[in-house]
Amino acid sequence: MTTFIAMTWNVENLFRPTLGADEANVELYERKLEVLARVIAELSPDVVALQEVGGEEPIQDLQEALDGTYVHRAVSAFPDGRGIRVAFLSQFAIQAPADLADFPAGPALEVRELSTTGEPRLVSRMGRGALRIRVAKEGLTVDLITAHLKSKLLTFPGGRFFPENEAERAQVAGLALERRTAEAVTLRMRANELLEGNARTPLLVLGDFNDVPEAQTSLILNGPPGNEVGTQAFHTRDEGDDARLFNLAPRIPEERRFSRIEQGRPELLDQILASEEFFPVEDDRRRLQEADSHVDFRDGLPSVGGDPTEREKDVAPDHAPVTATFEL
Repeated sequence: MTTFIAMTWNVENLFRPTLGADEANVELYERKLEVLARVIAELSPDVVALQEVGGEEPIQDLQEALDGTYVHRAVSAFPDGRGIRVAFLSQFAIQAPADLADFPAGPALEVRELSTTGEPRLVSRMGRGALRIRVAKEGLTVDLITAHLKSKLLTFPGGRFFPENEAERAQVAGLALERRTAEAVTLRMRANELLEGNARTPLLVLGDFNDVPEAQTSLILNGPPGNEVGTQAFHTRDEGDDARLFNLAPRIPEERRFSRIEQGRPELLDQILASEEFFPVEDDRRRLQEADSHVDFRDGLPSVGGDPTEREKDVAPDHAPVTATFEL
């Protein structure tokens, strides 16, 4: 039997200090690397999906802080306007890395955004590219896709975080939801390409989906409805299984079923979805795999508000790492 552990973690603005940065900023960065390396080493996942990474350089620094235990990496080539992107660290060789950014053709993918001057314009790709890799451990080959979908944090023309009036807020919120939906559809269609006609290589889709498992954007990623983990129907095979992704959220203990706190509201934004191959059938029942949100990695997750600049001096991320452990 092979144990495979996957982890997803939004590490919140992991940027290497600029050349000539003062000693205080360098010290904050080094302390943050220490926190990240300590948690990853303690949980010891086989593969780590990371969000809010500022390029290759901080990933290299994190690898060094991990003392060479995660020698393999893949970093998305498609950051957002702030320069953050997704990445993978792995204890095993990474095969077939591929960027997933462009929207496929389809009516649900004809979406708009506002320019910095407030003019509408068409969007043709994800705001932050997703990333797909393949790894192999003890004969088990696994495909993984990580993504960081459009945030619920609204940005208004000119880079403002607050609207000038209610009409502007409603318009920008609607466009943001439209974009996150299109990104979820894109991610689901890319997953379909790996799932359809494939009965051997399991797939994990994991990352920061910027909404809870019950949200419509998250449900798009599940695929065909029915047989969700935690229901009696989970143990009954049906024709939708080949395309279905099972969200591991119900396997997280209820008291820890969140990964971030926004204005006092705990939310599970960071999720792991797995294809049917991760749930082998034994005695007519699927094997239940384990998942957890490690909200105790720091001394209490902070409650965050609408201004991201308030978090600049905190070395510990505002998201908890989430893991899933599969026995196969």
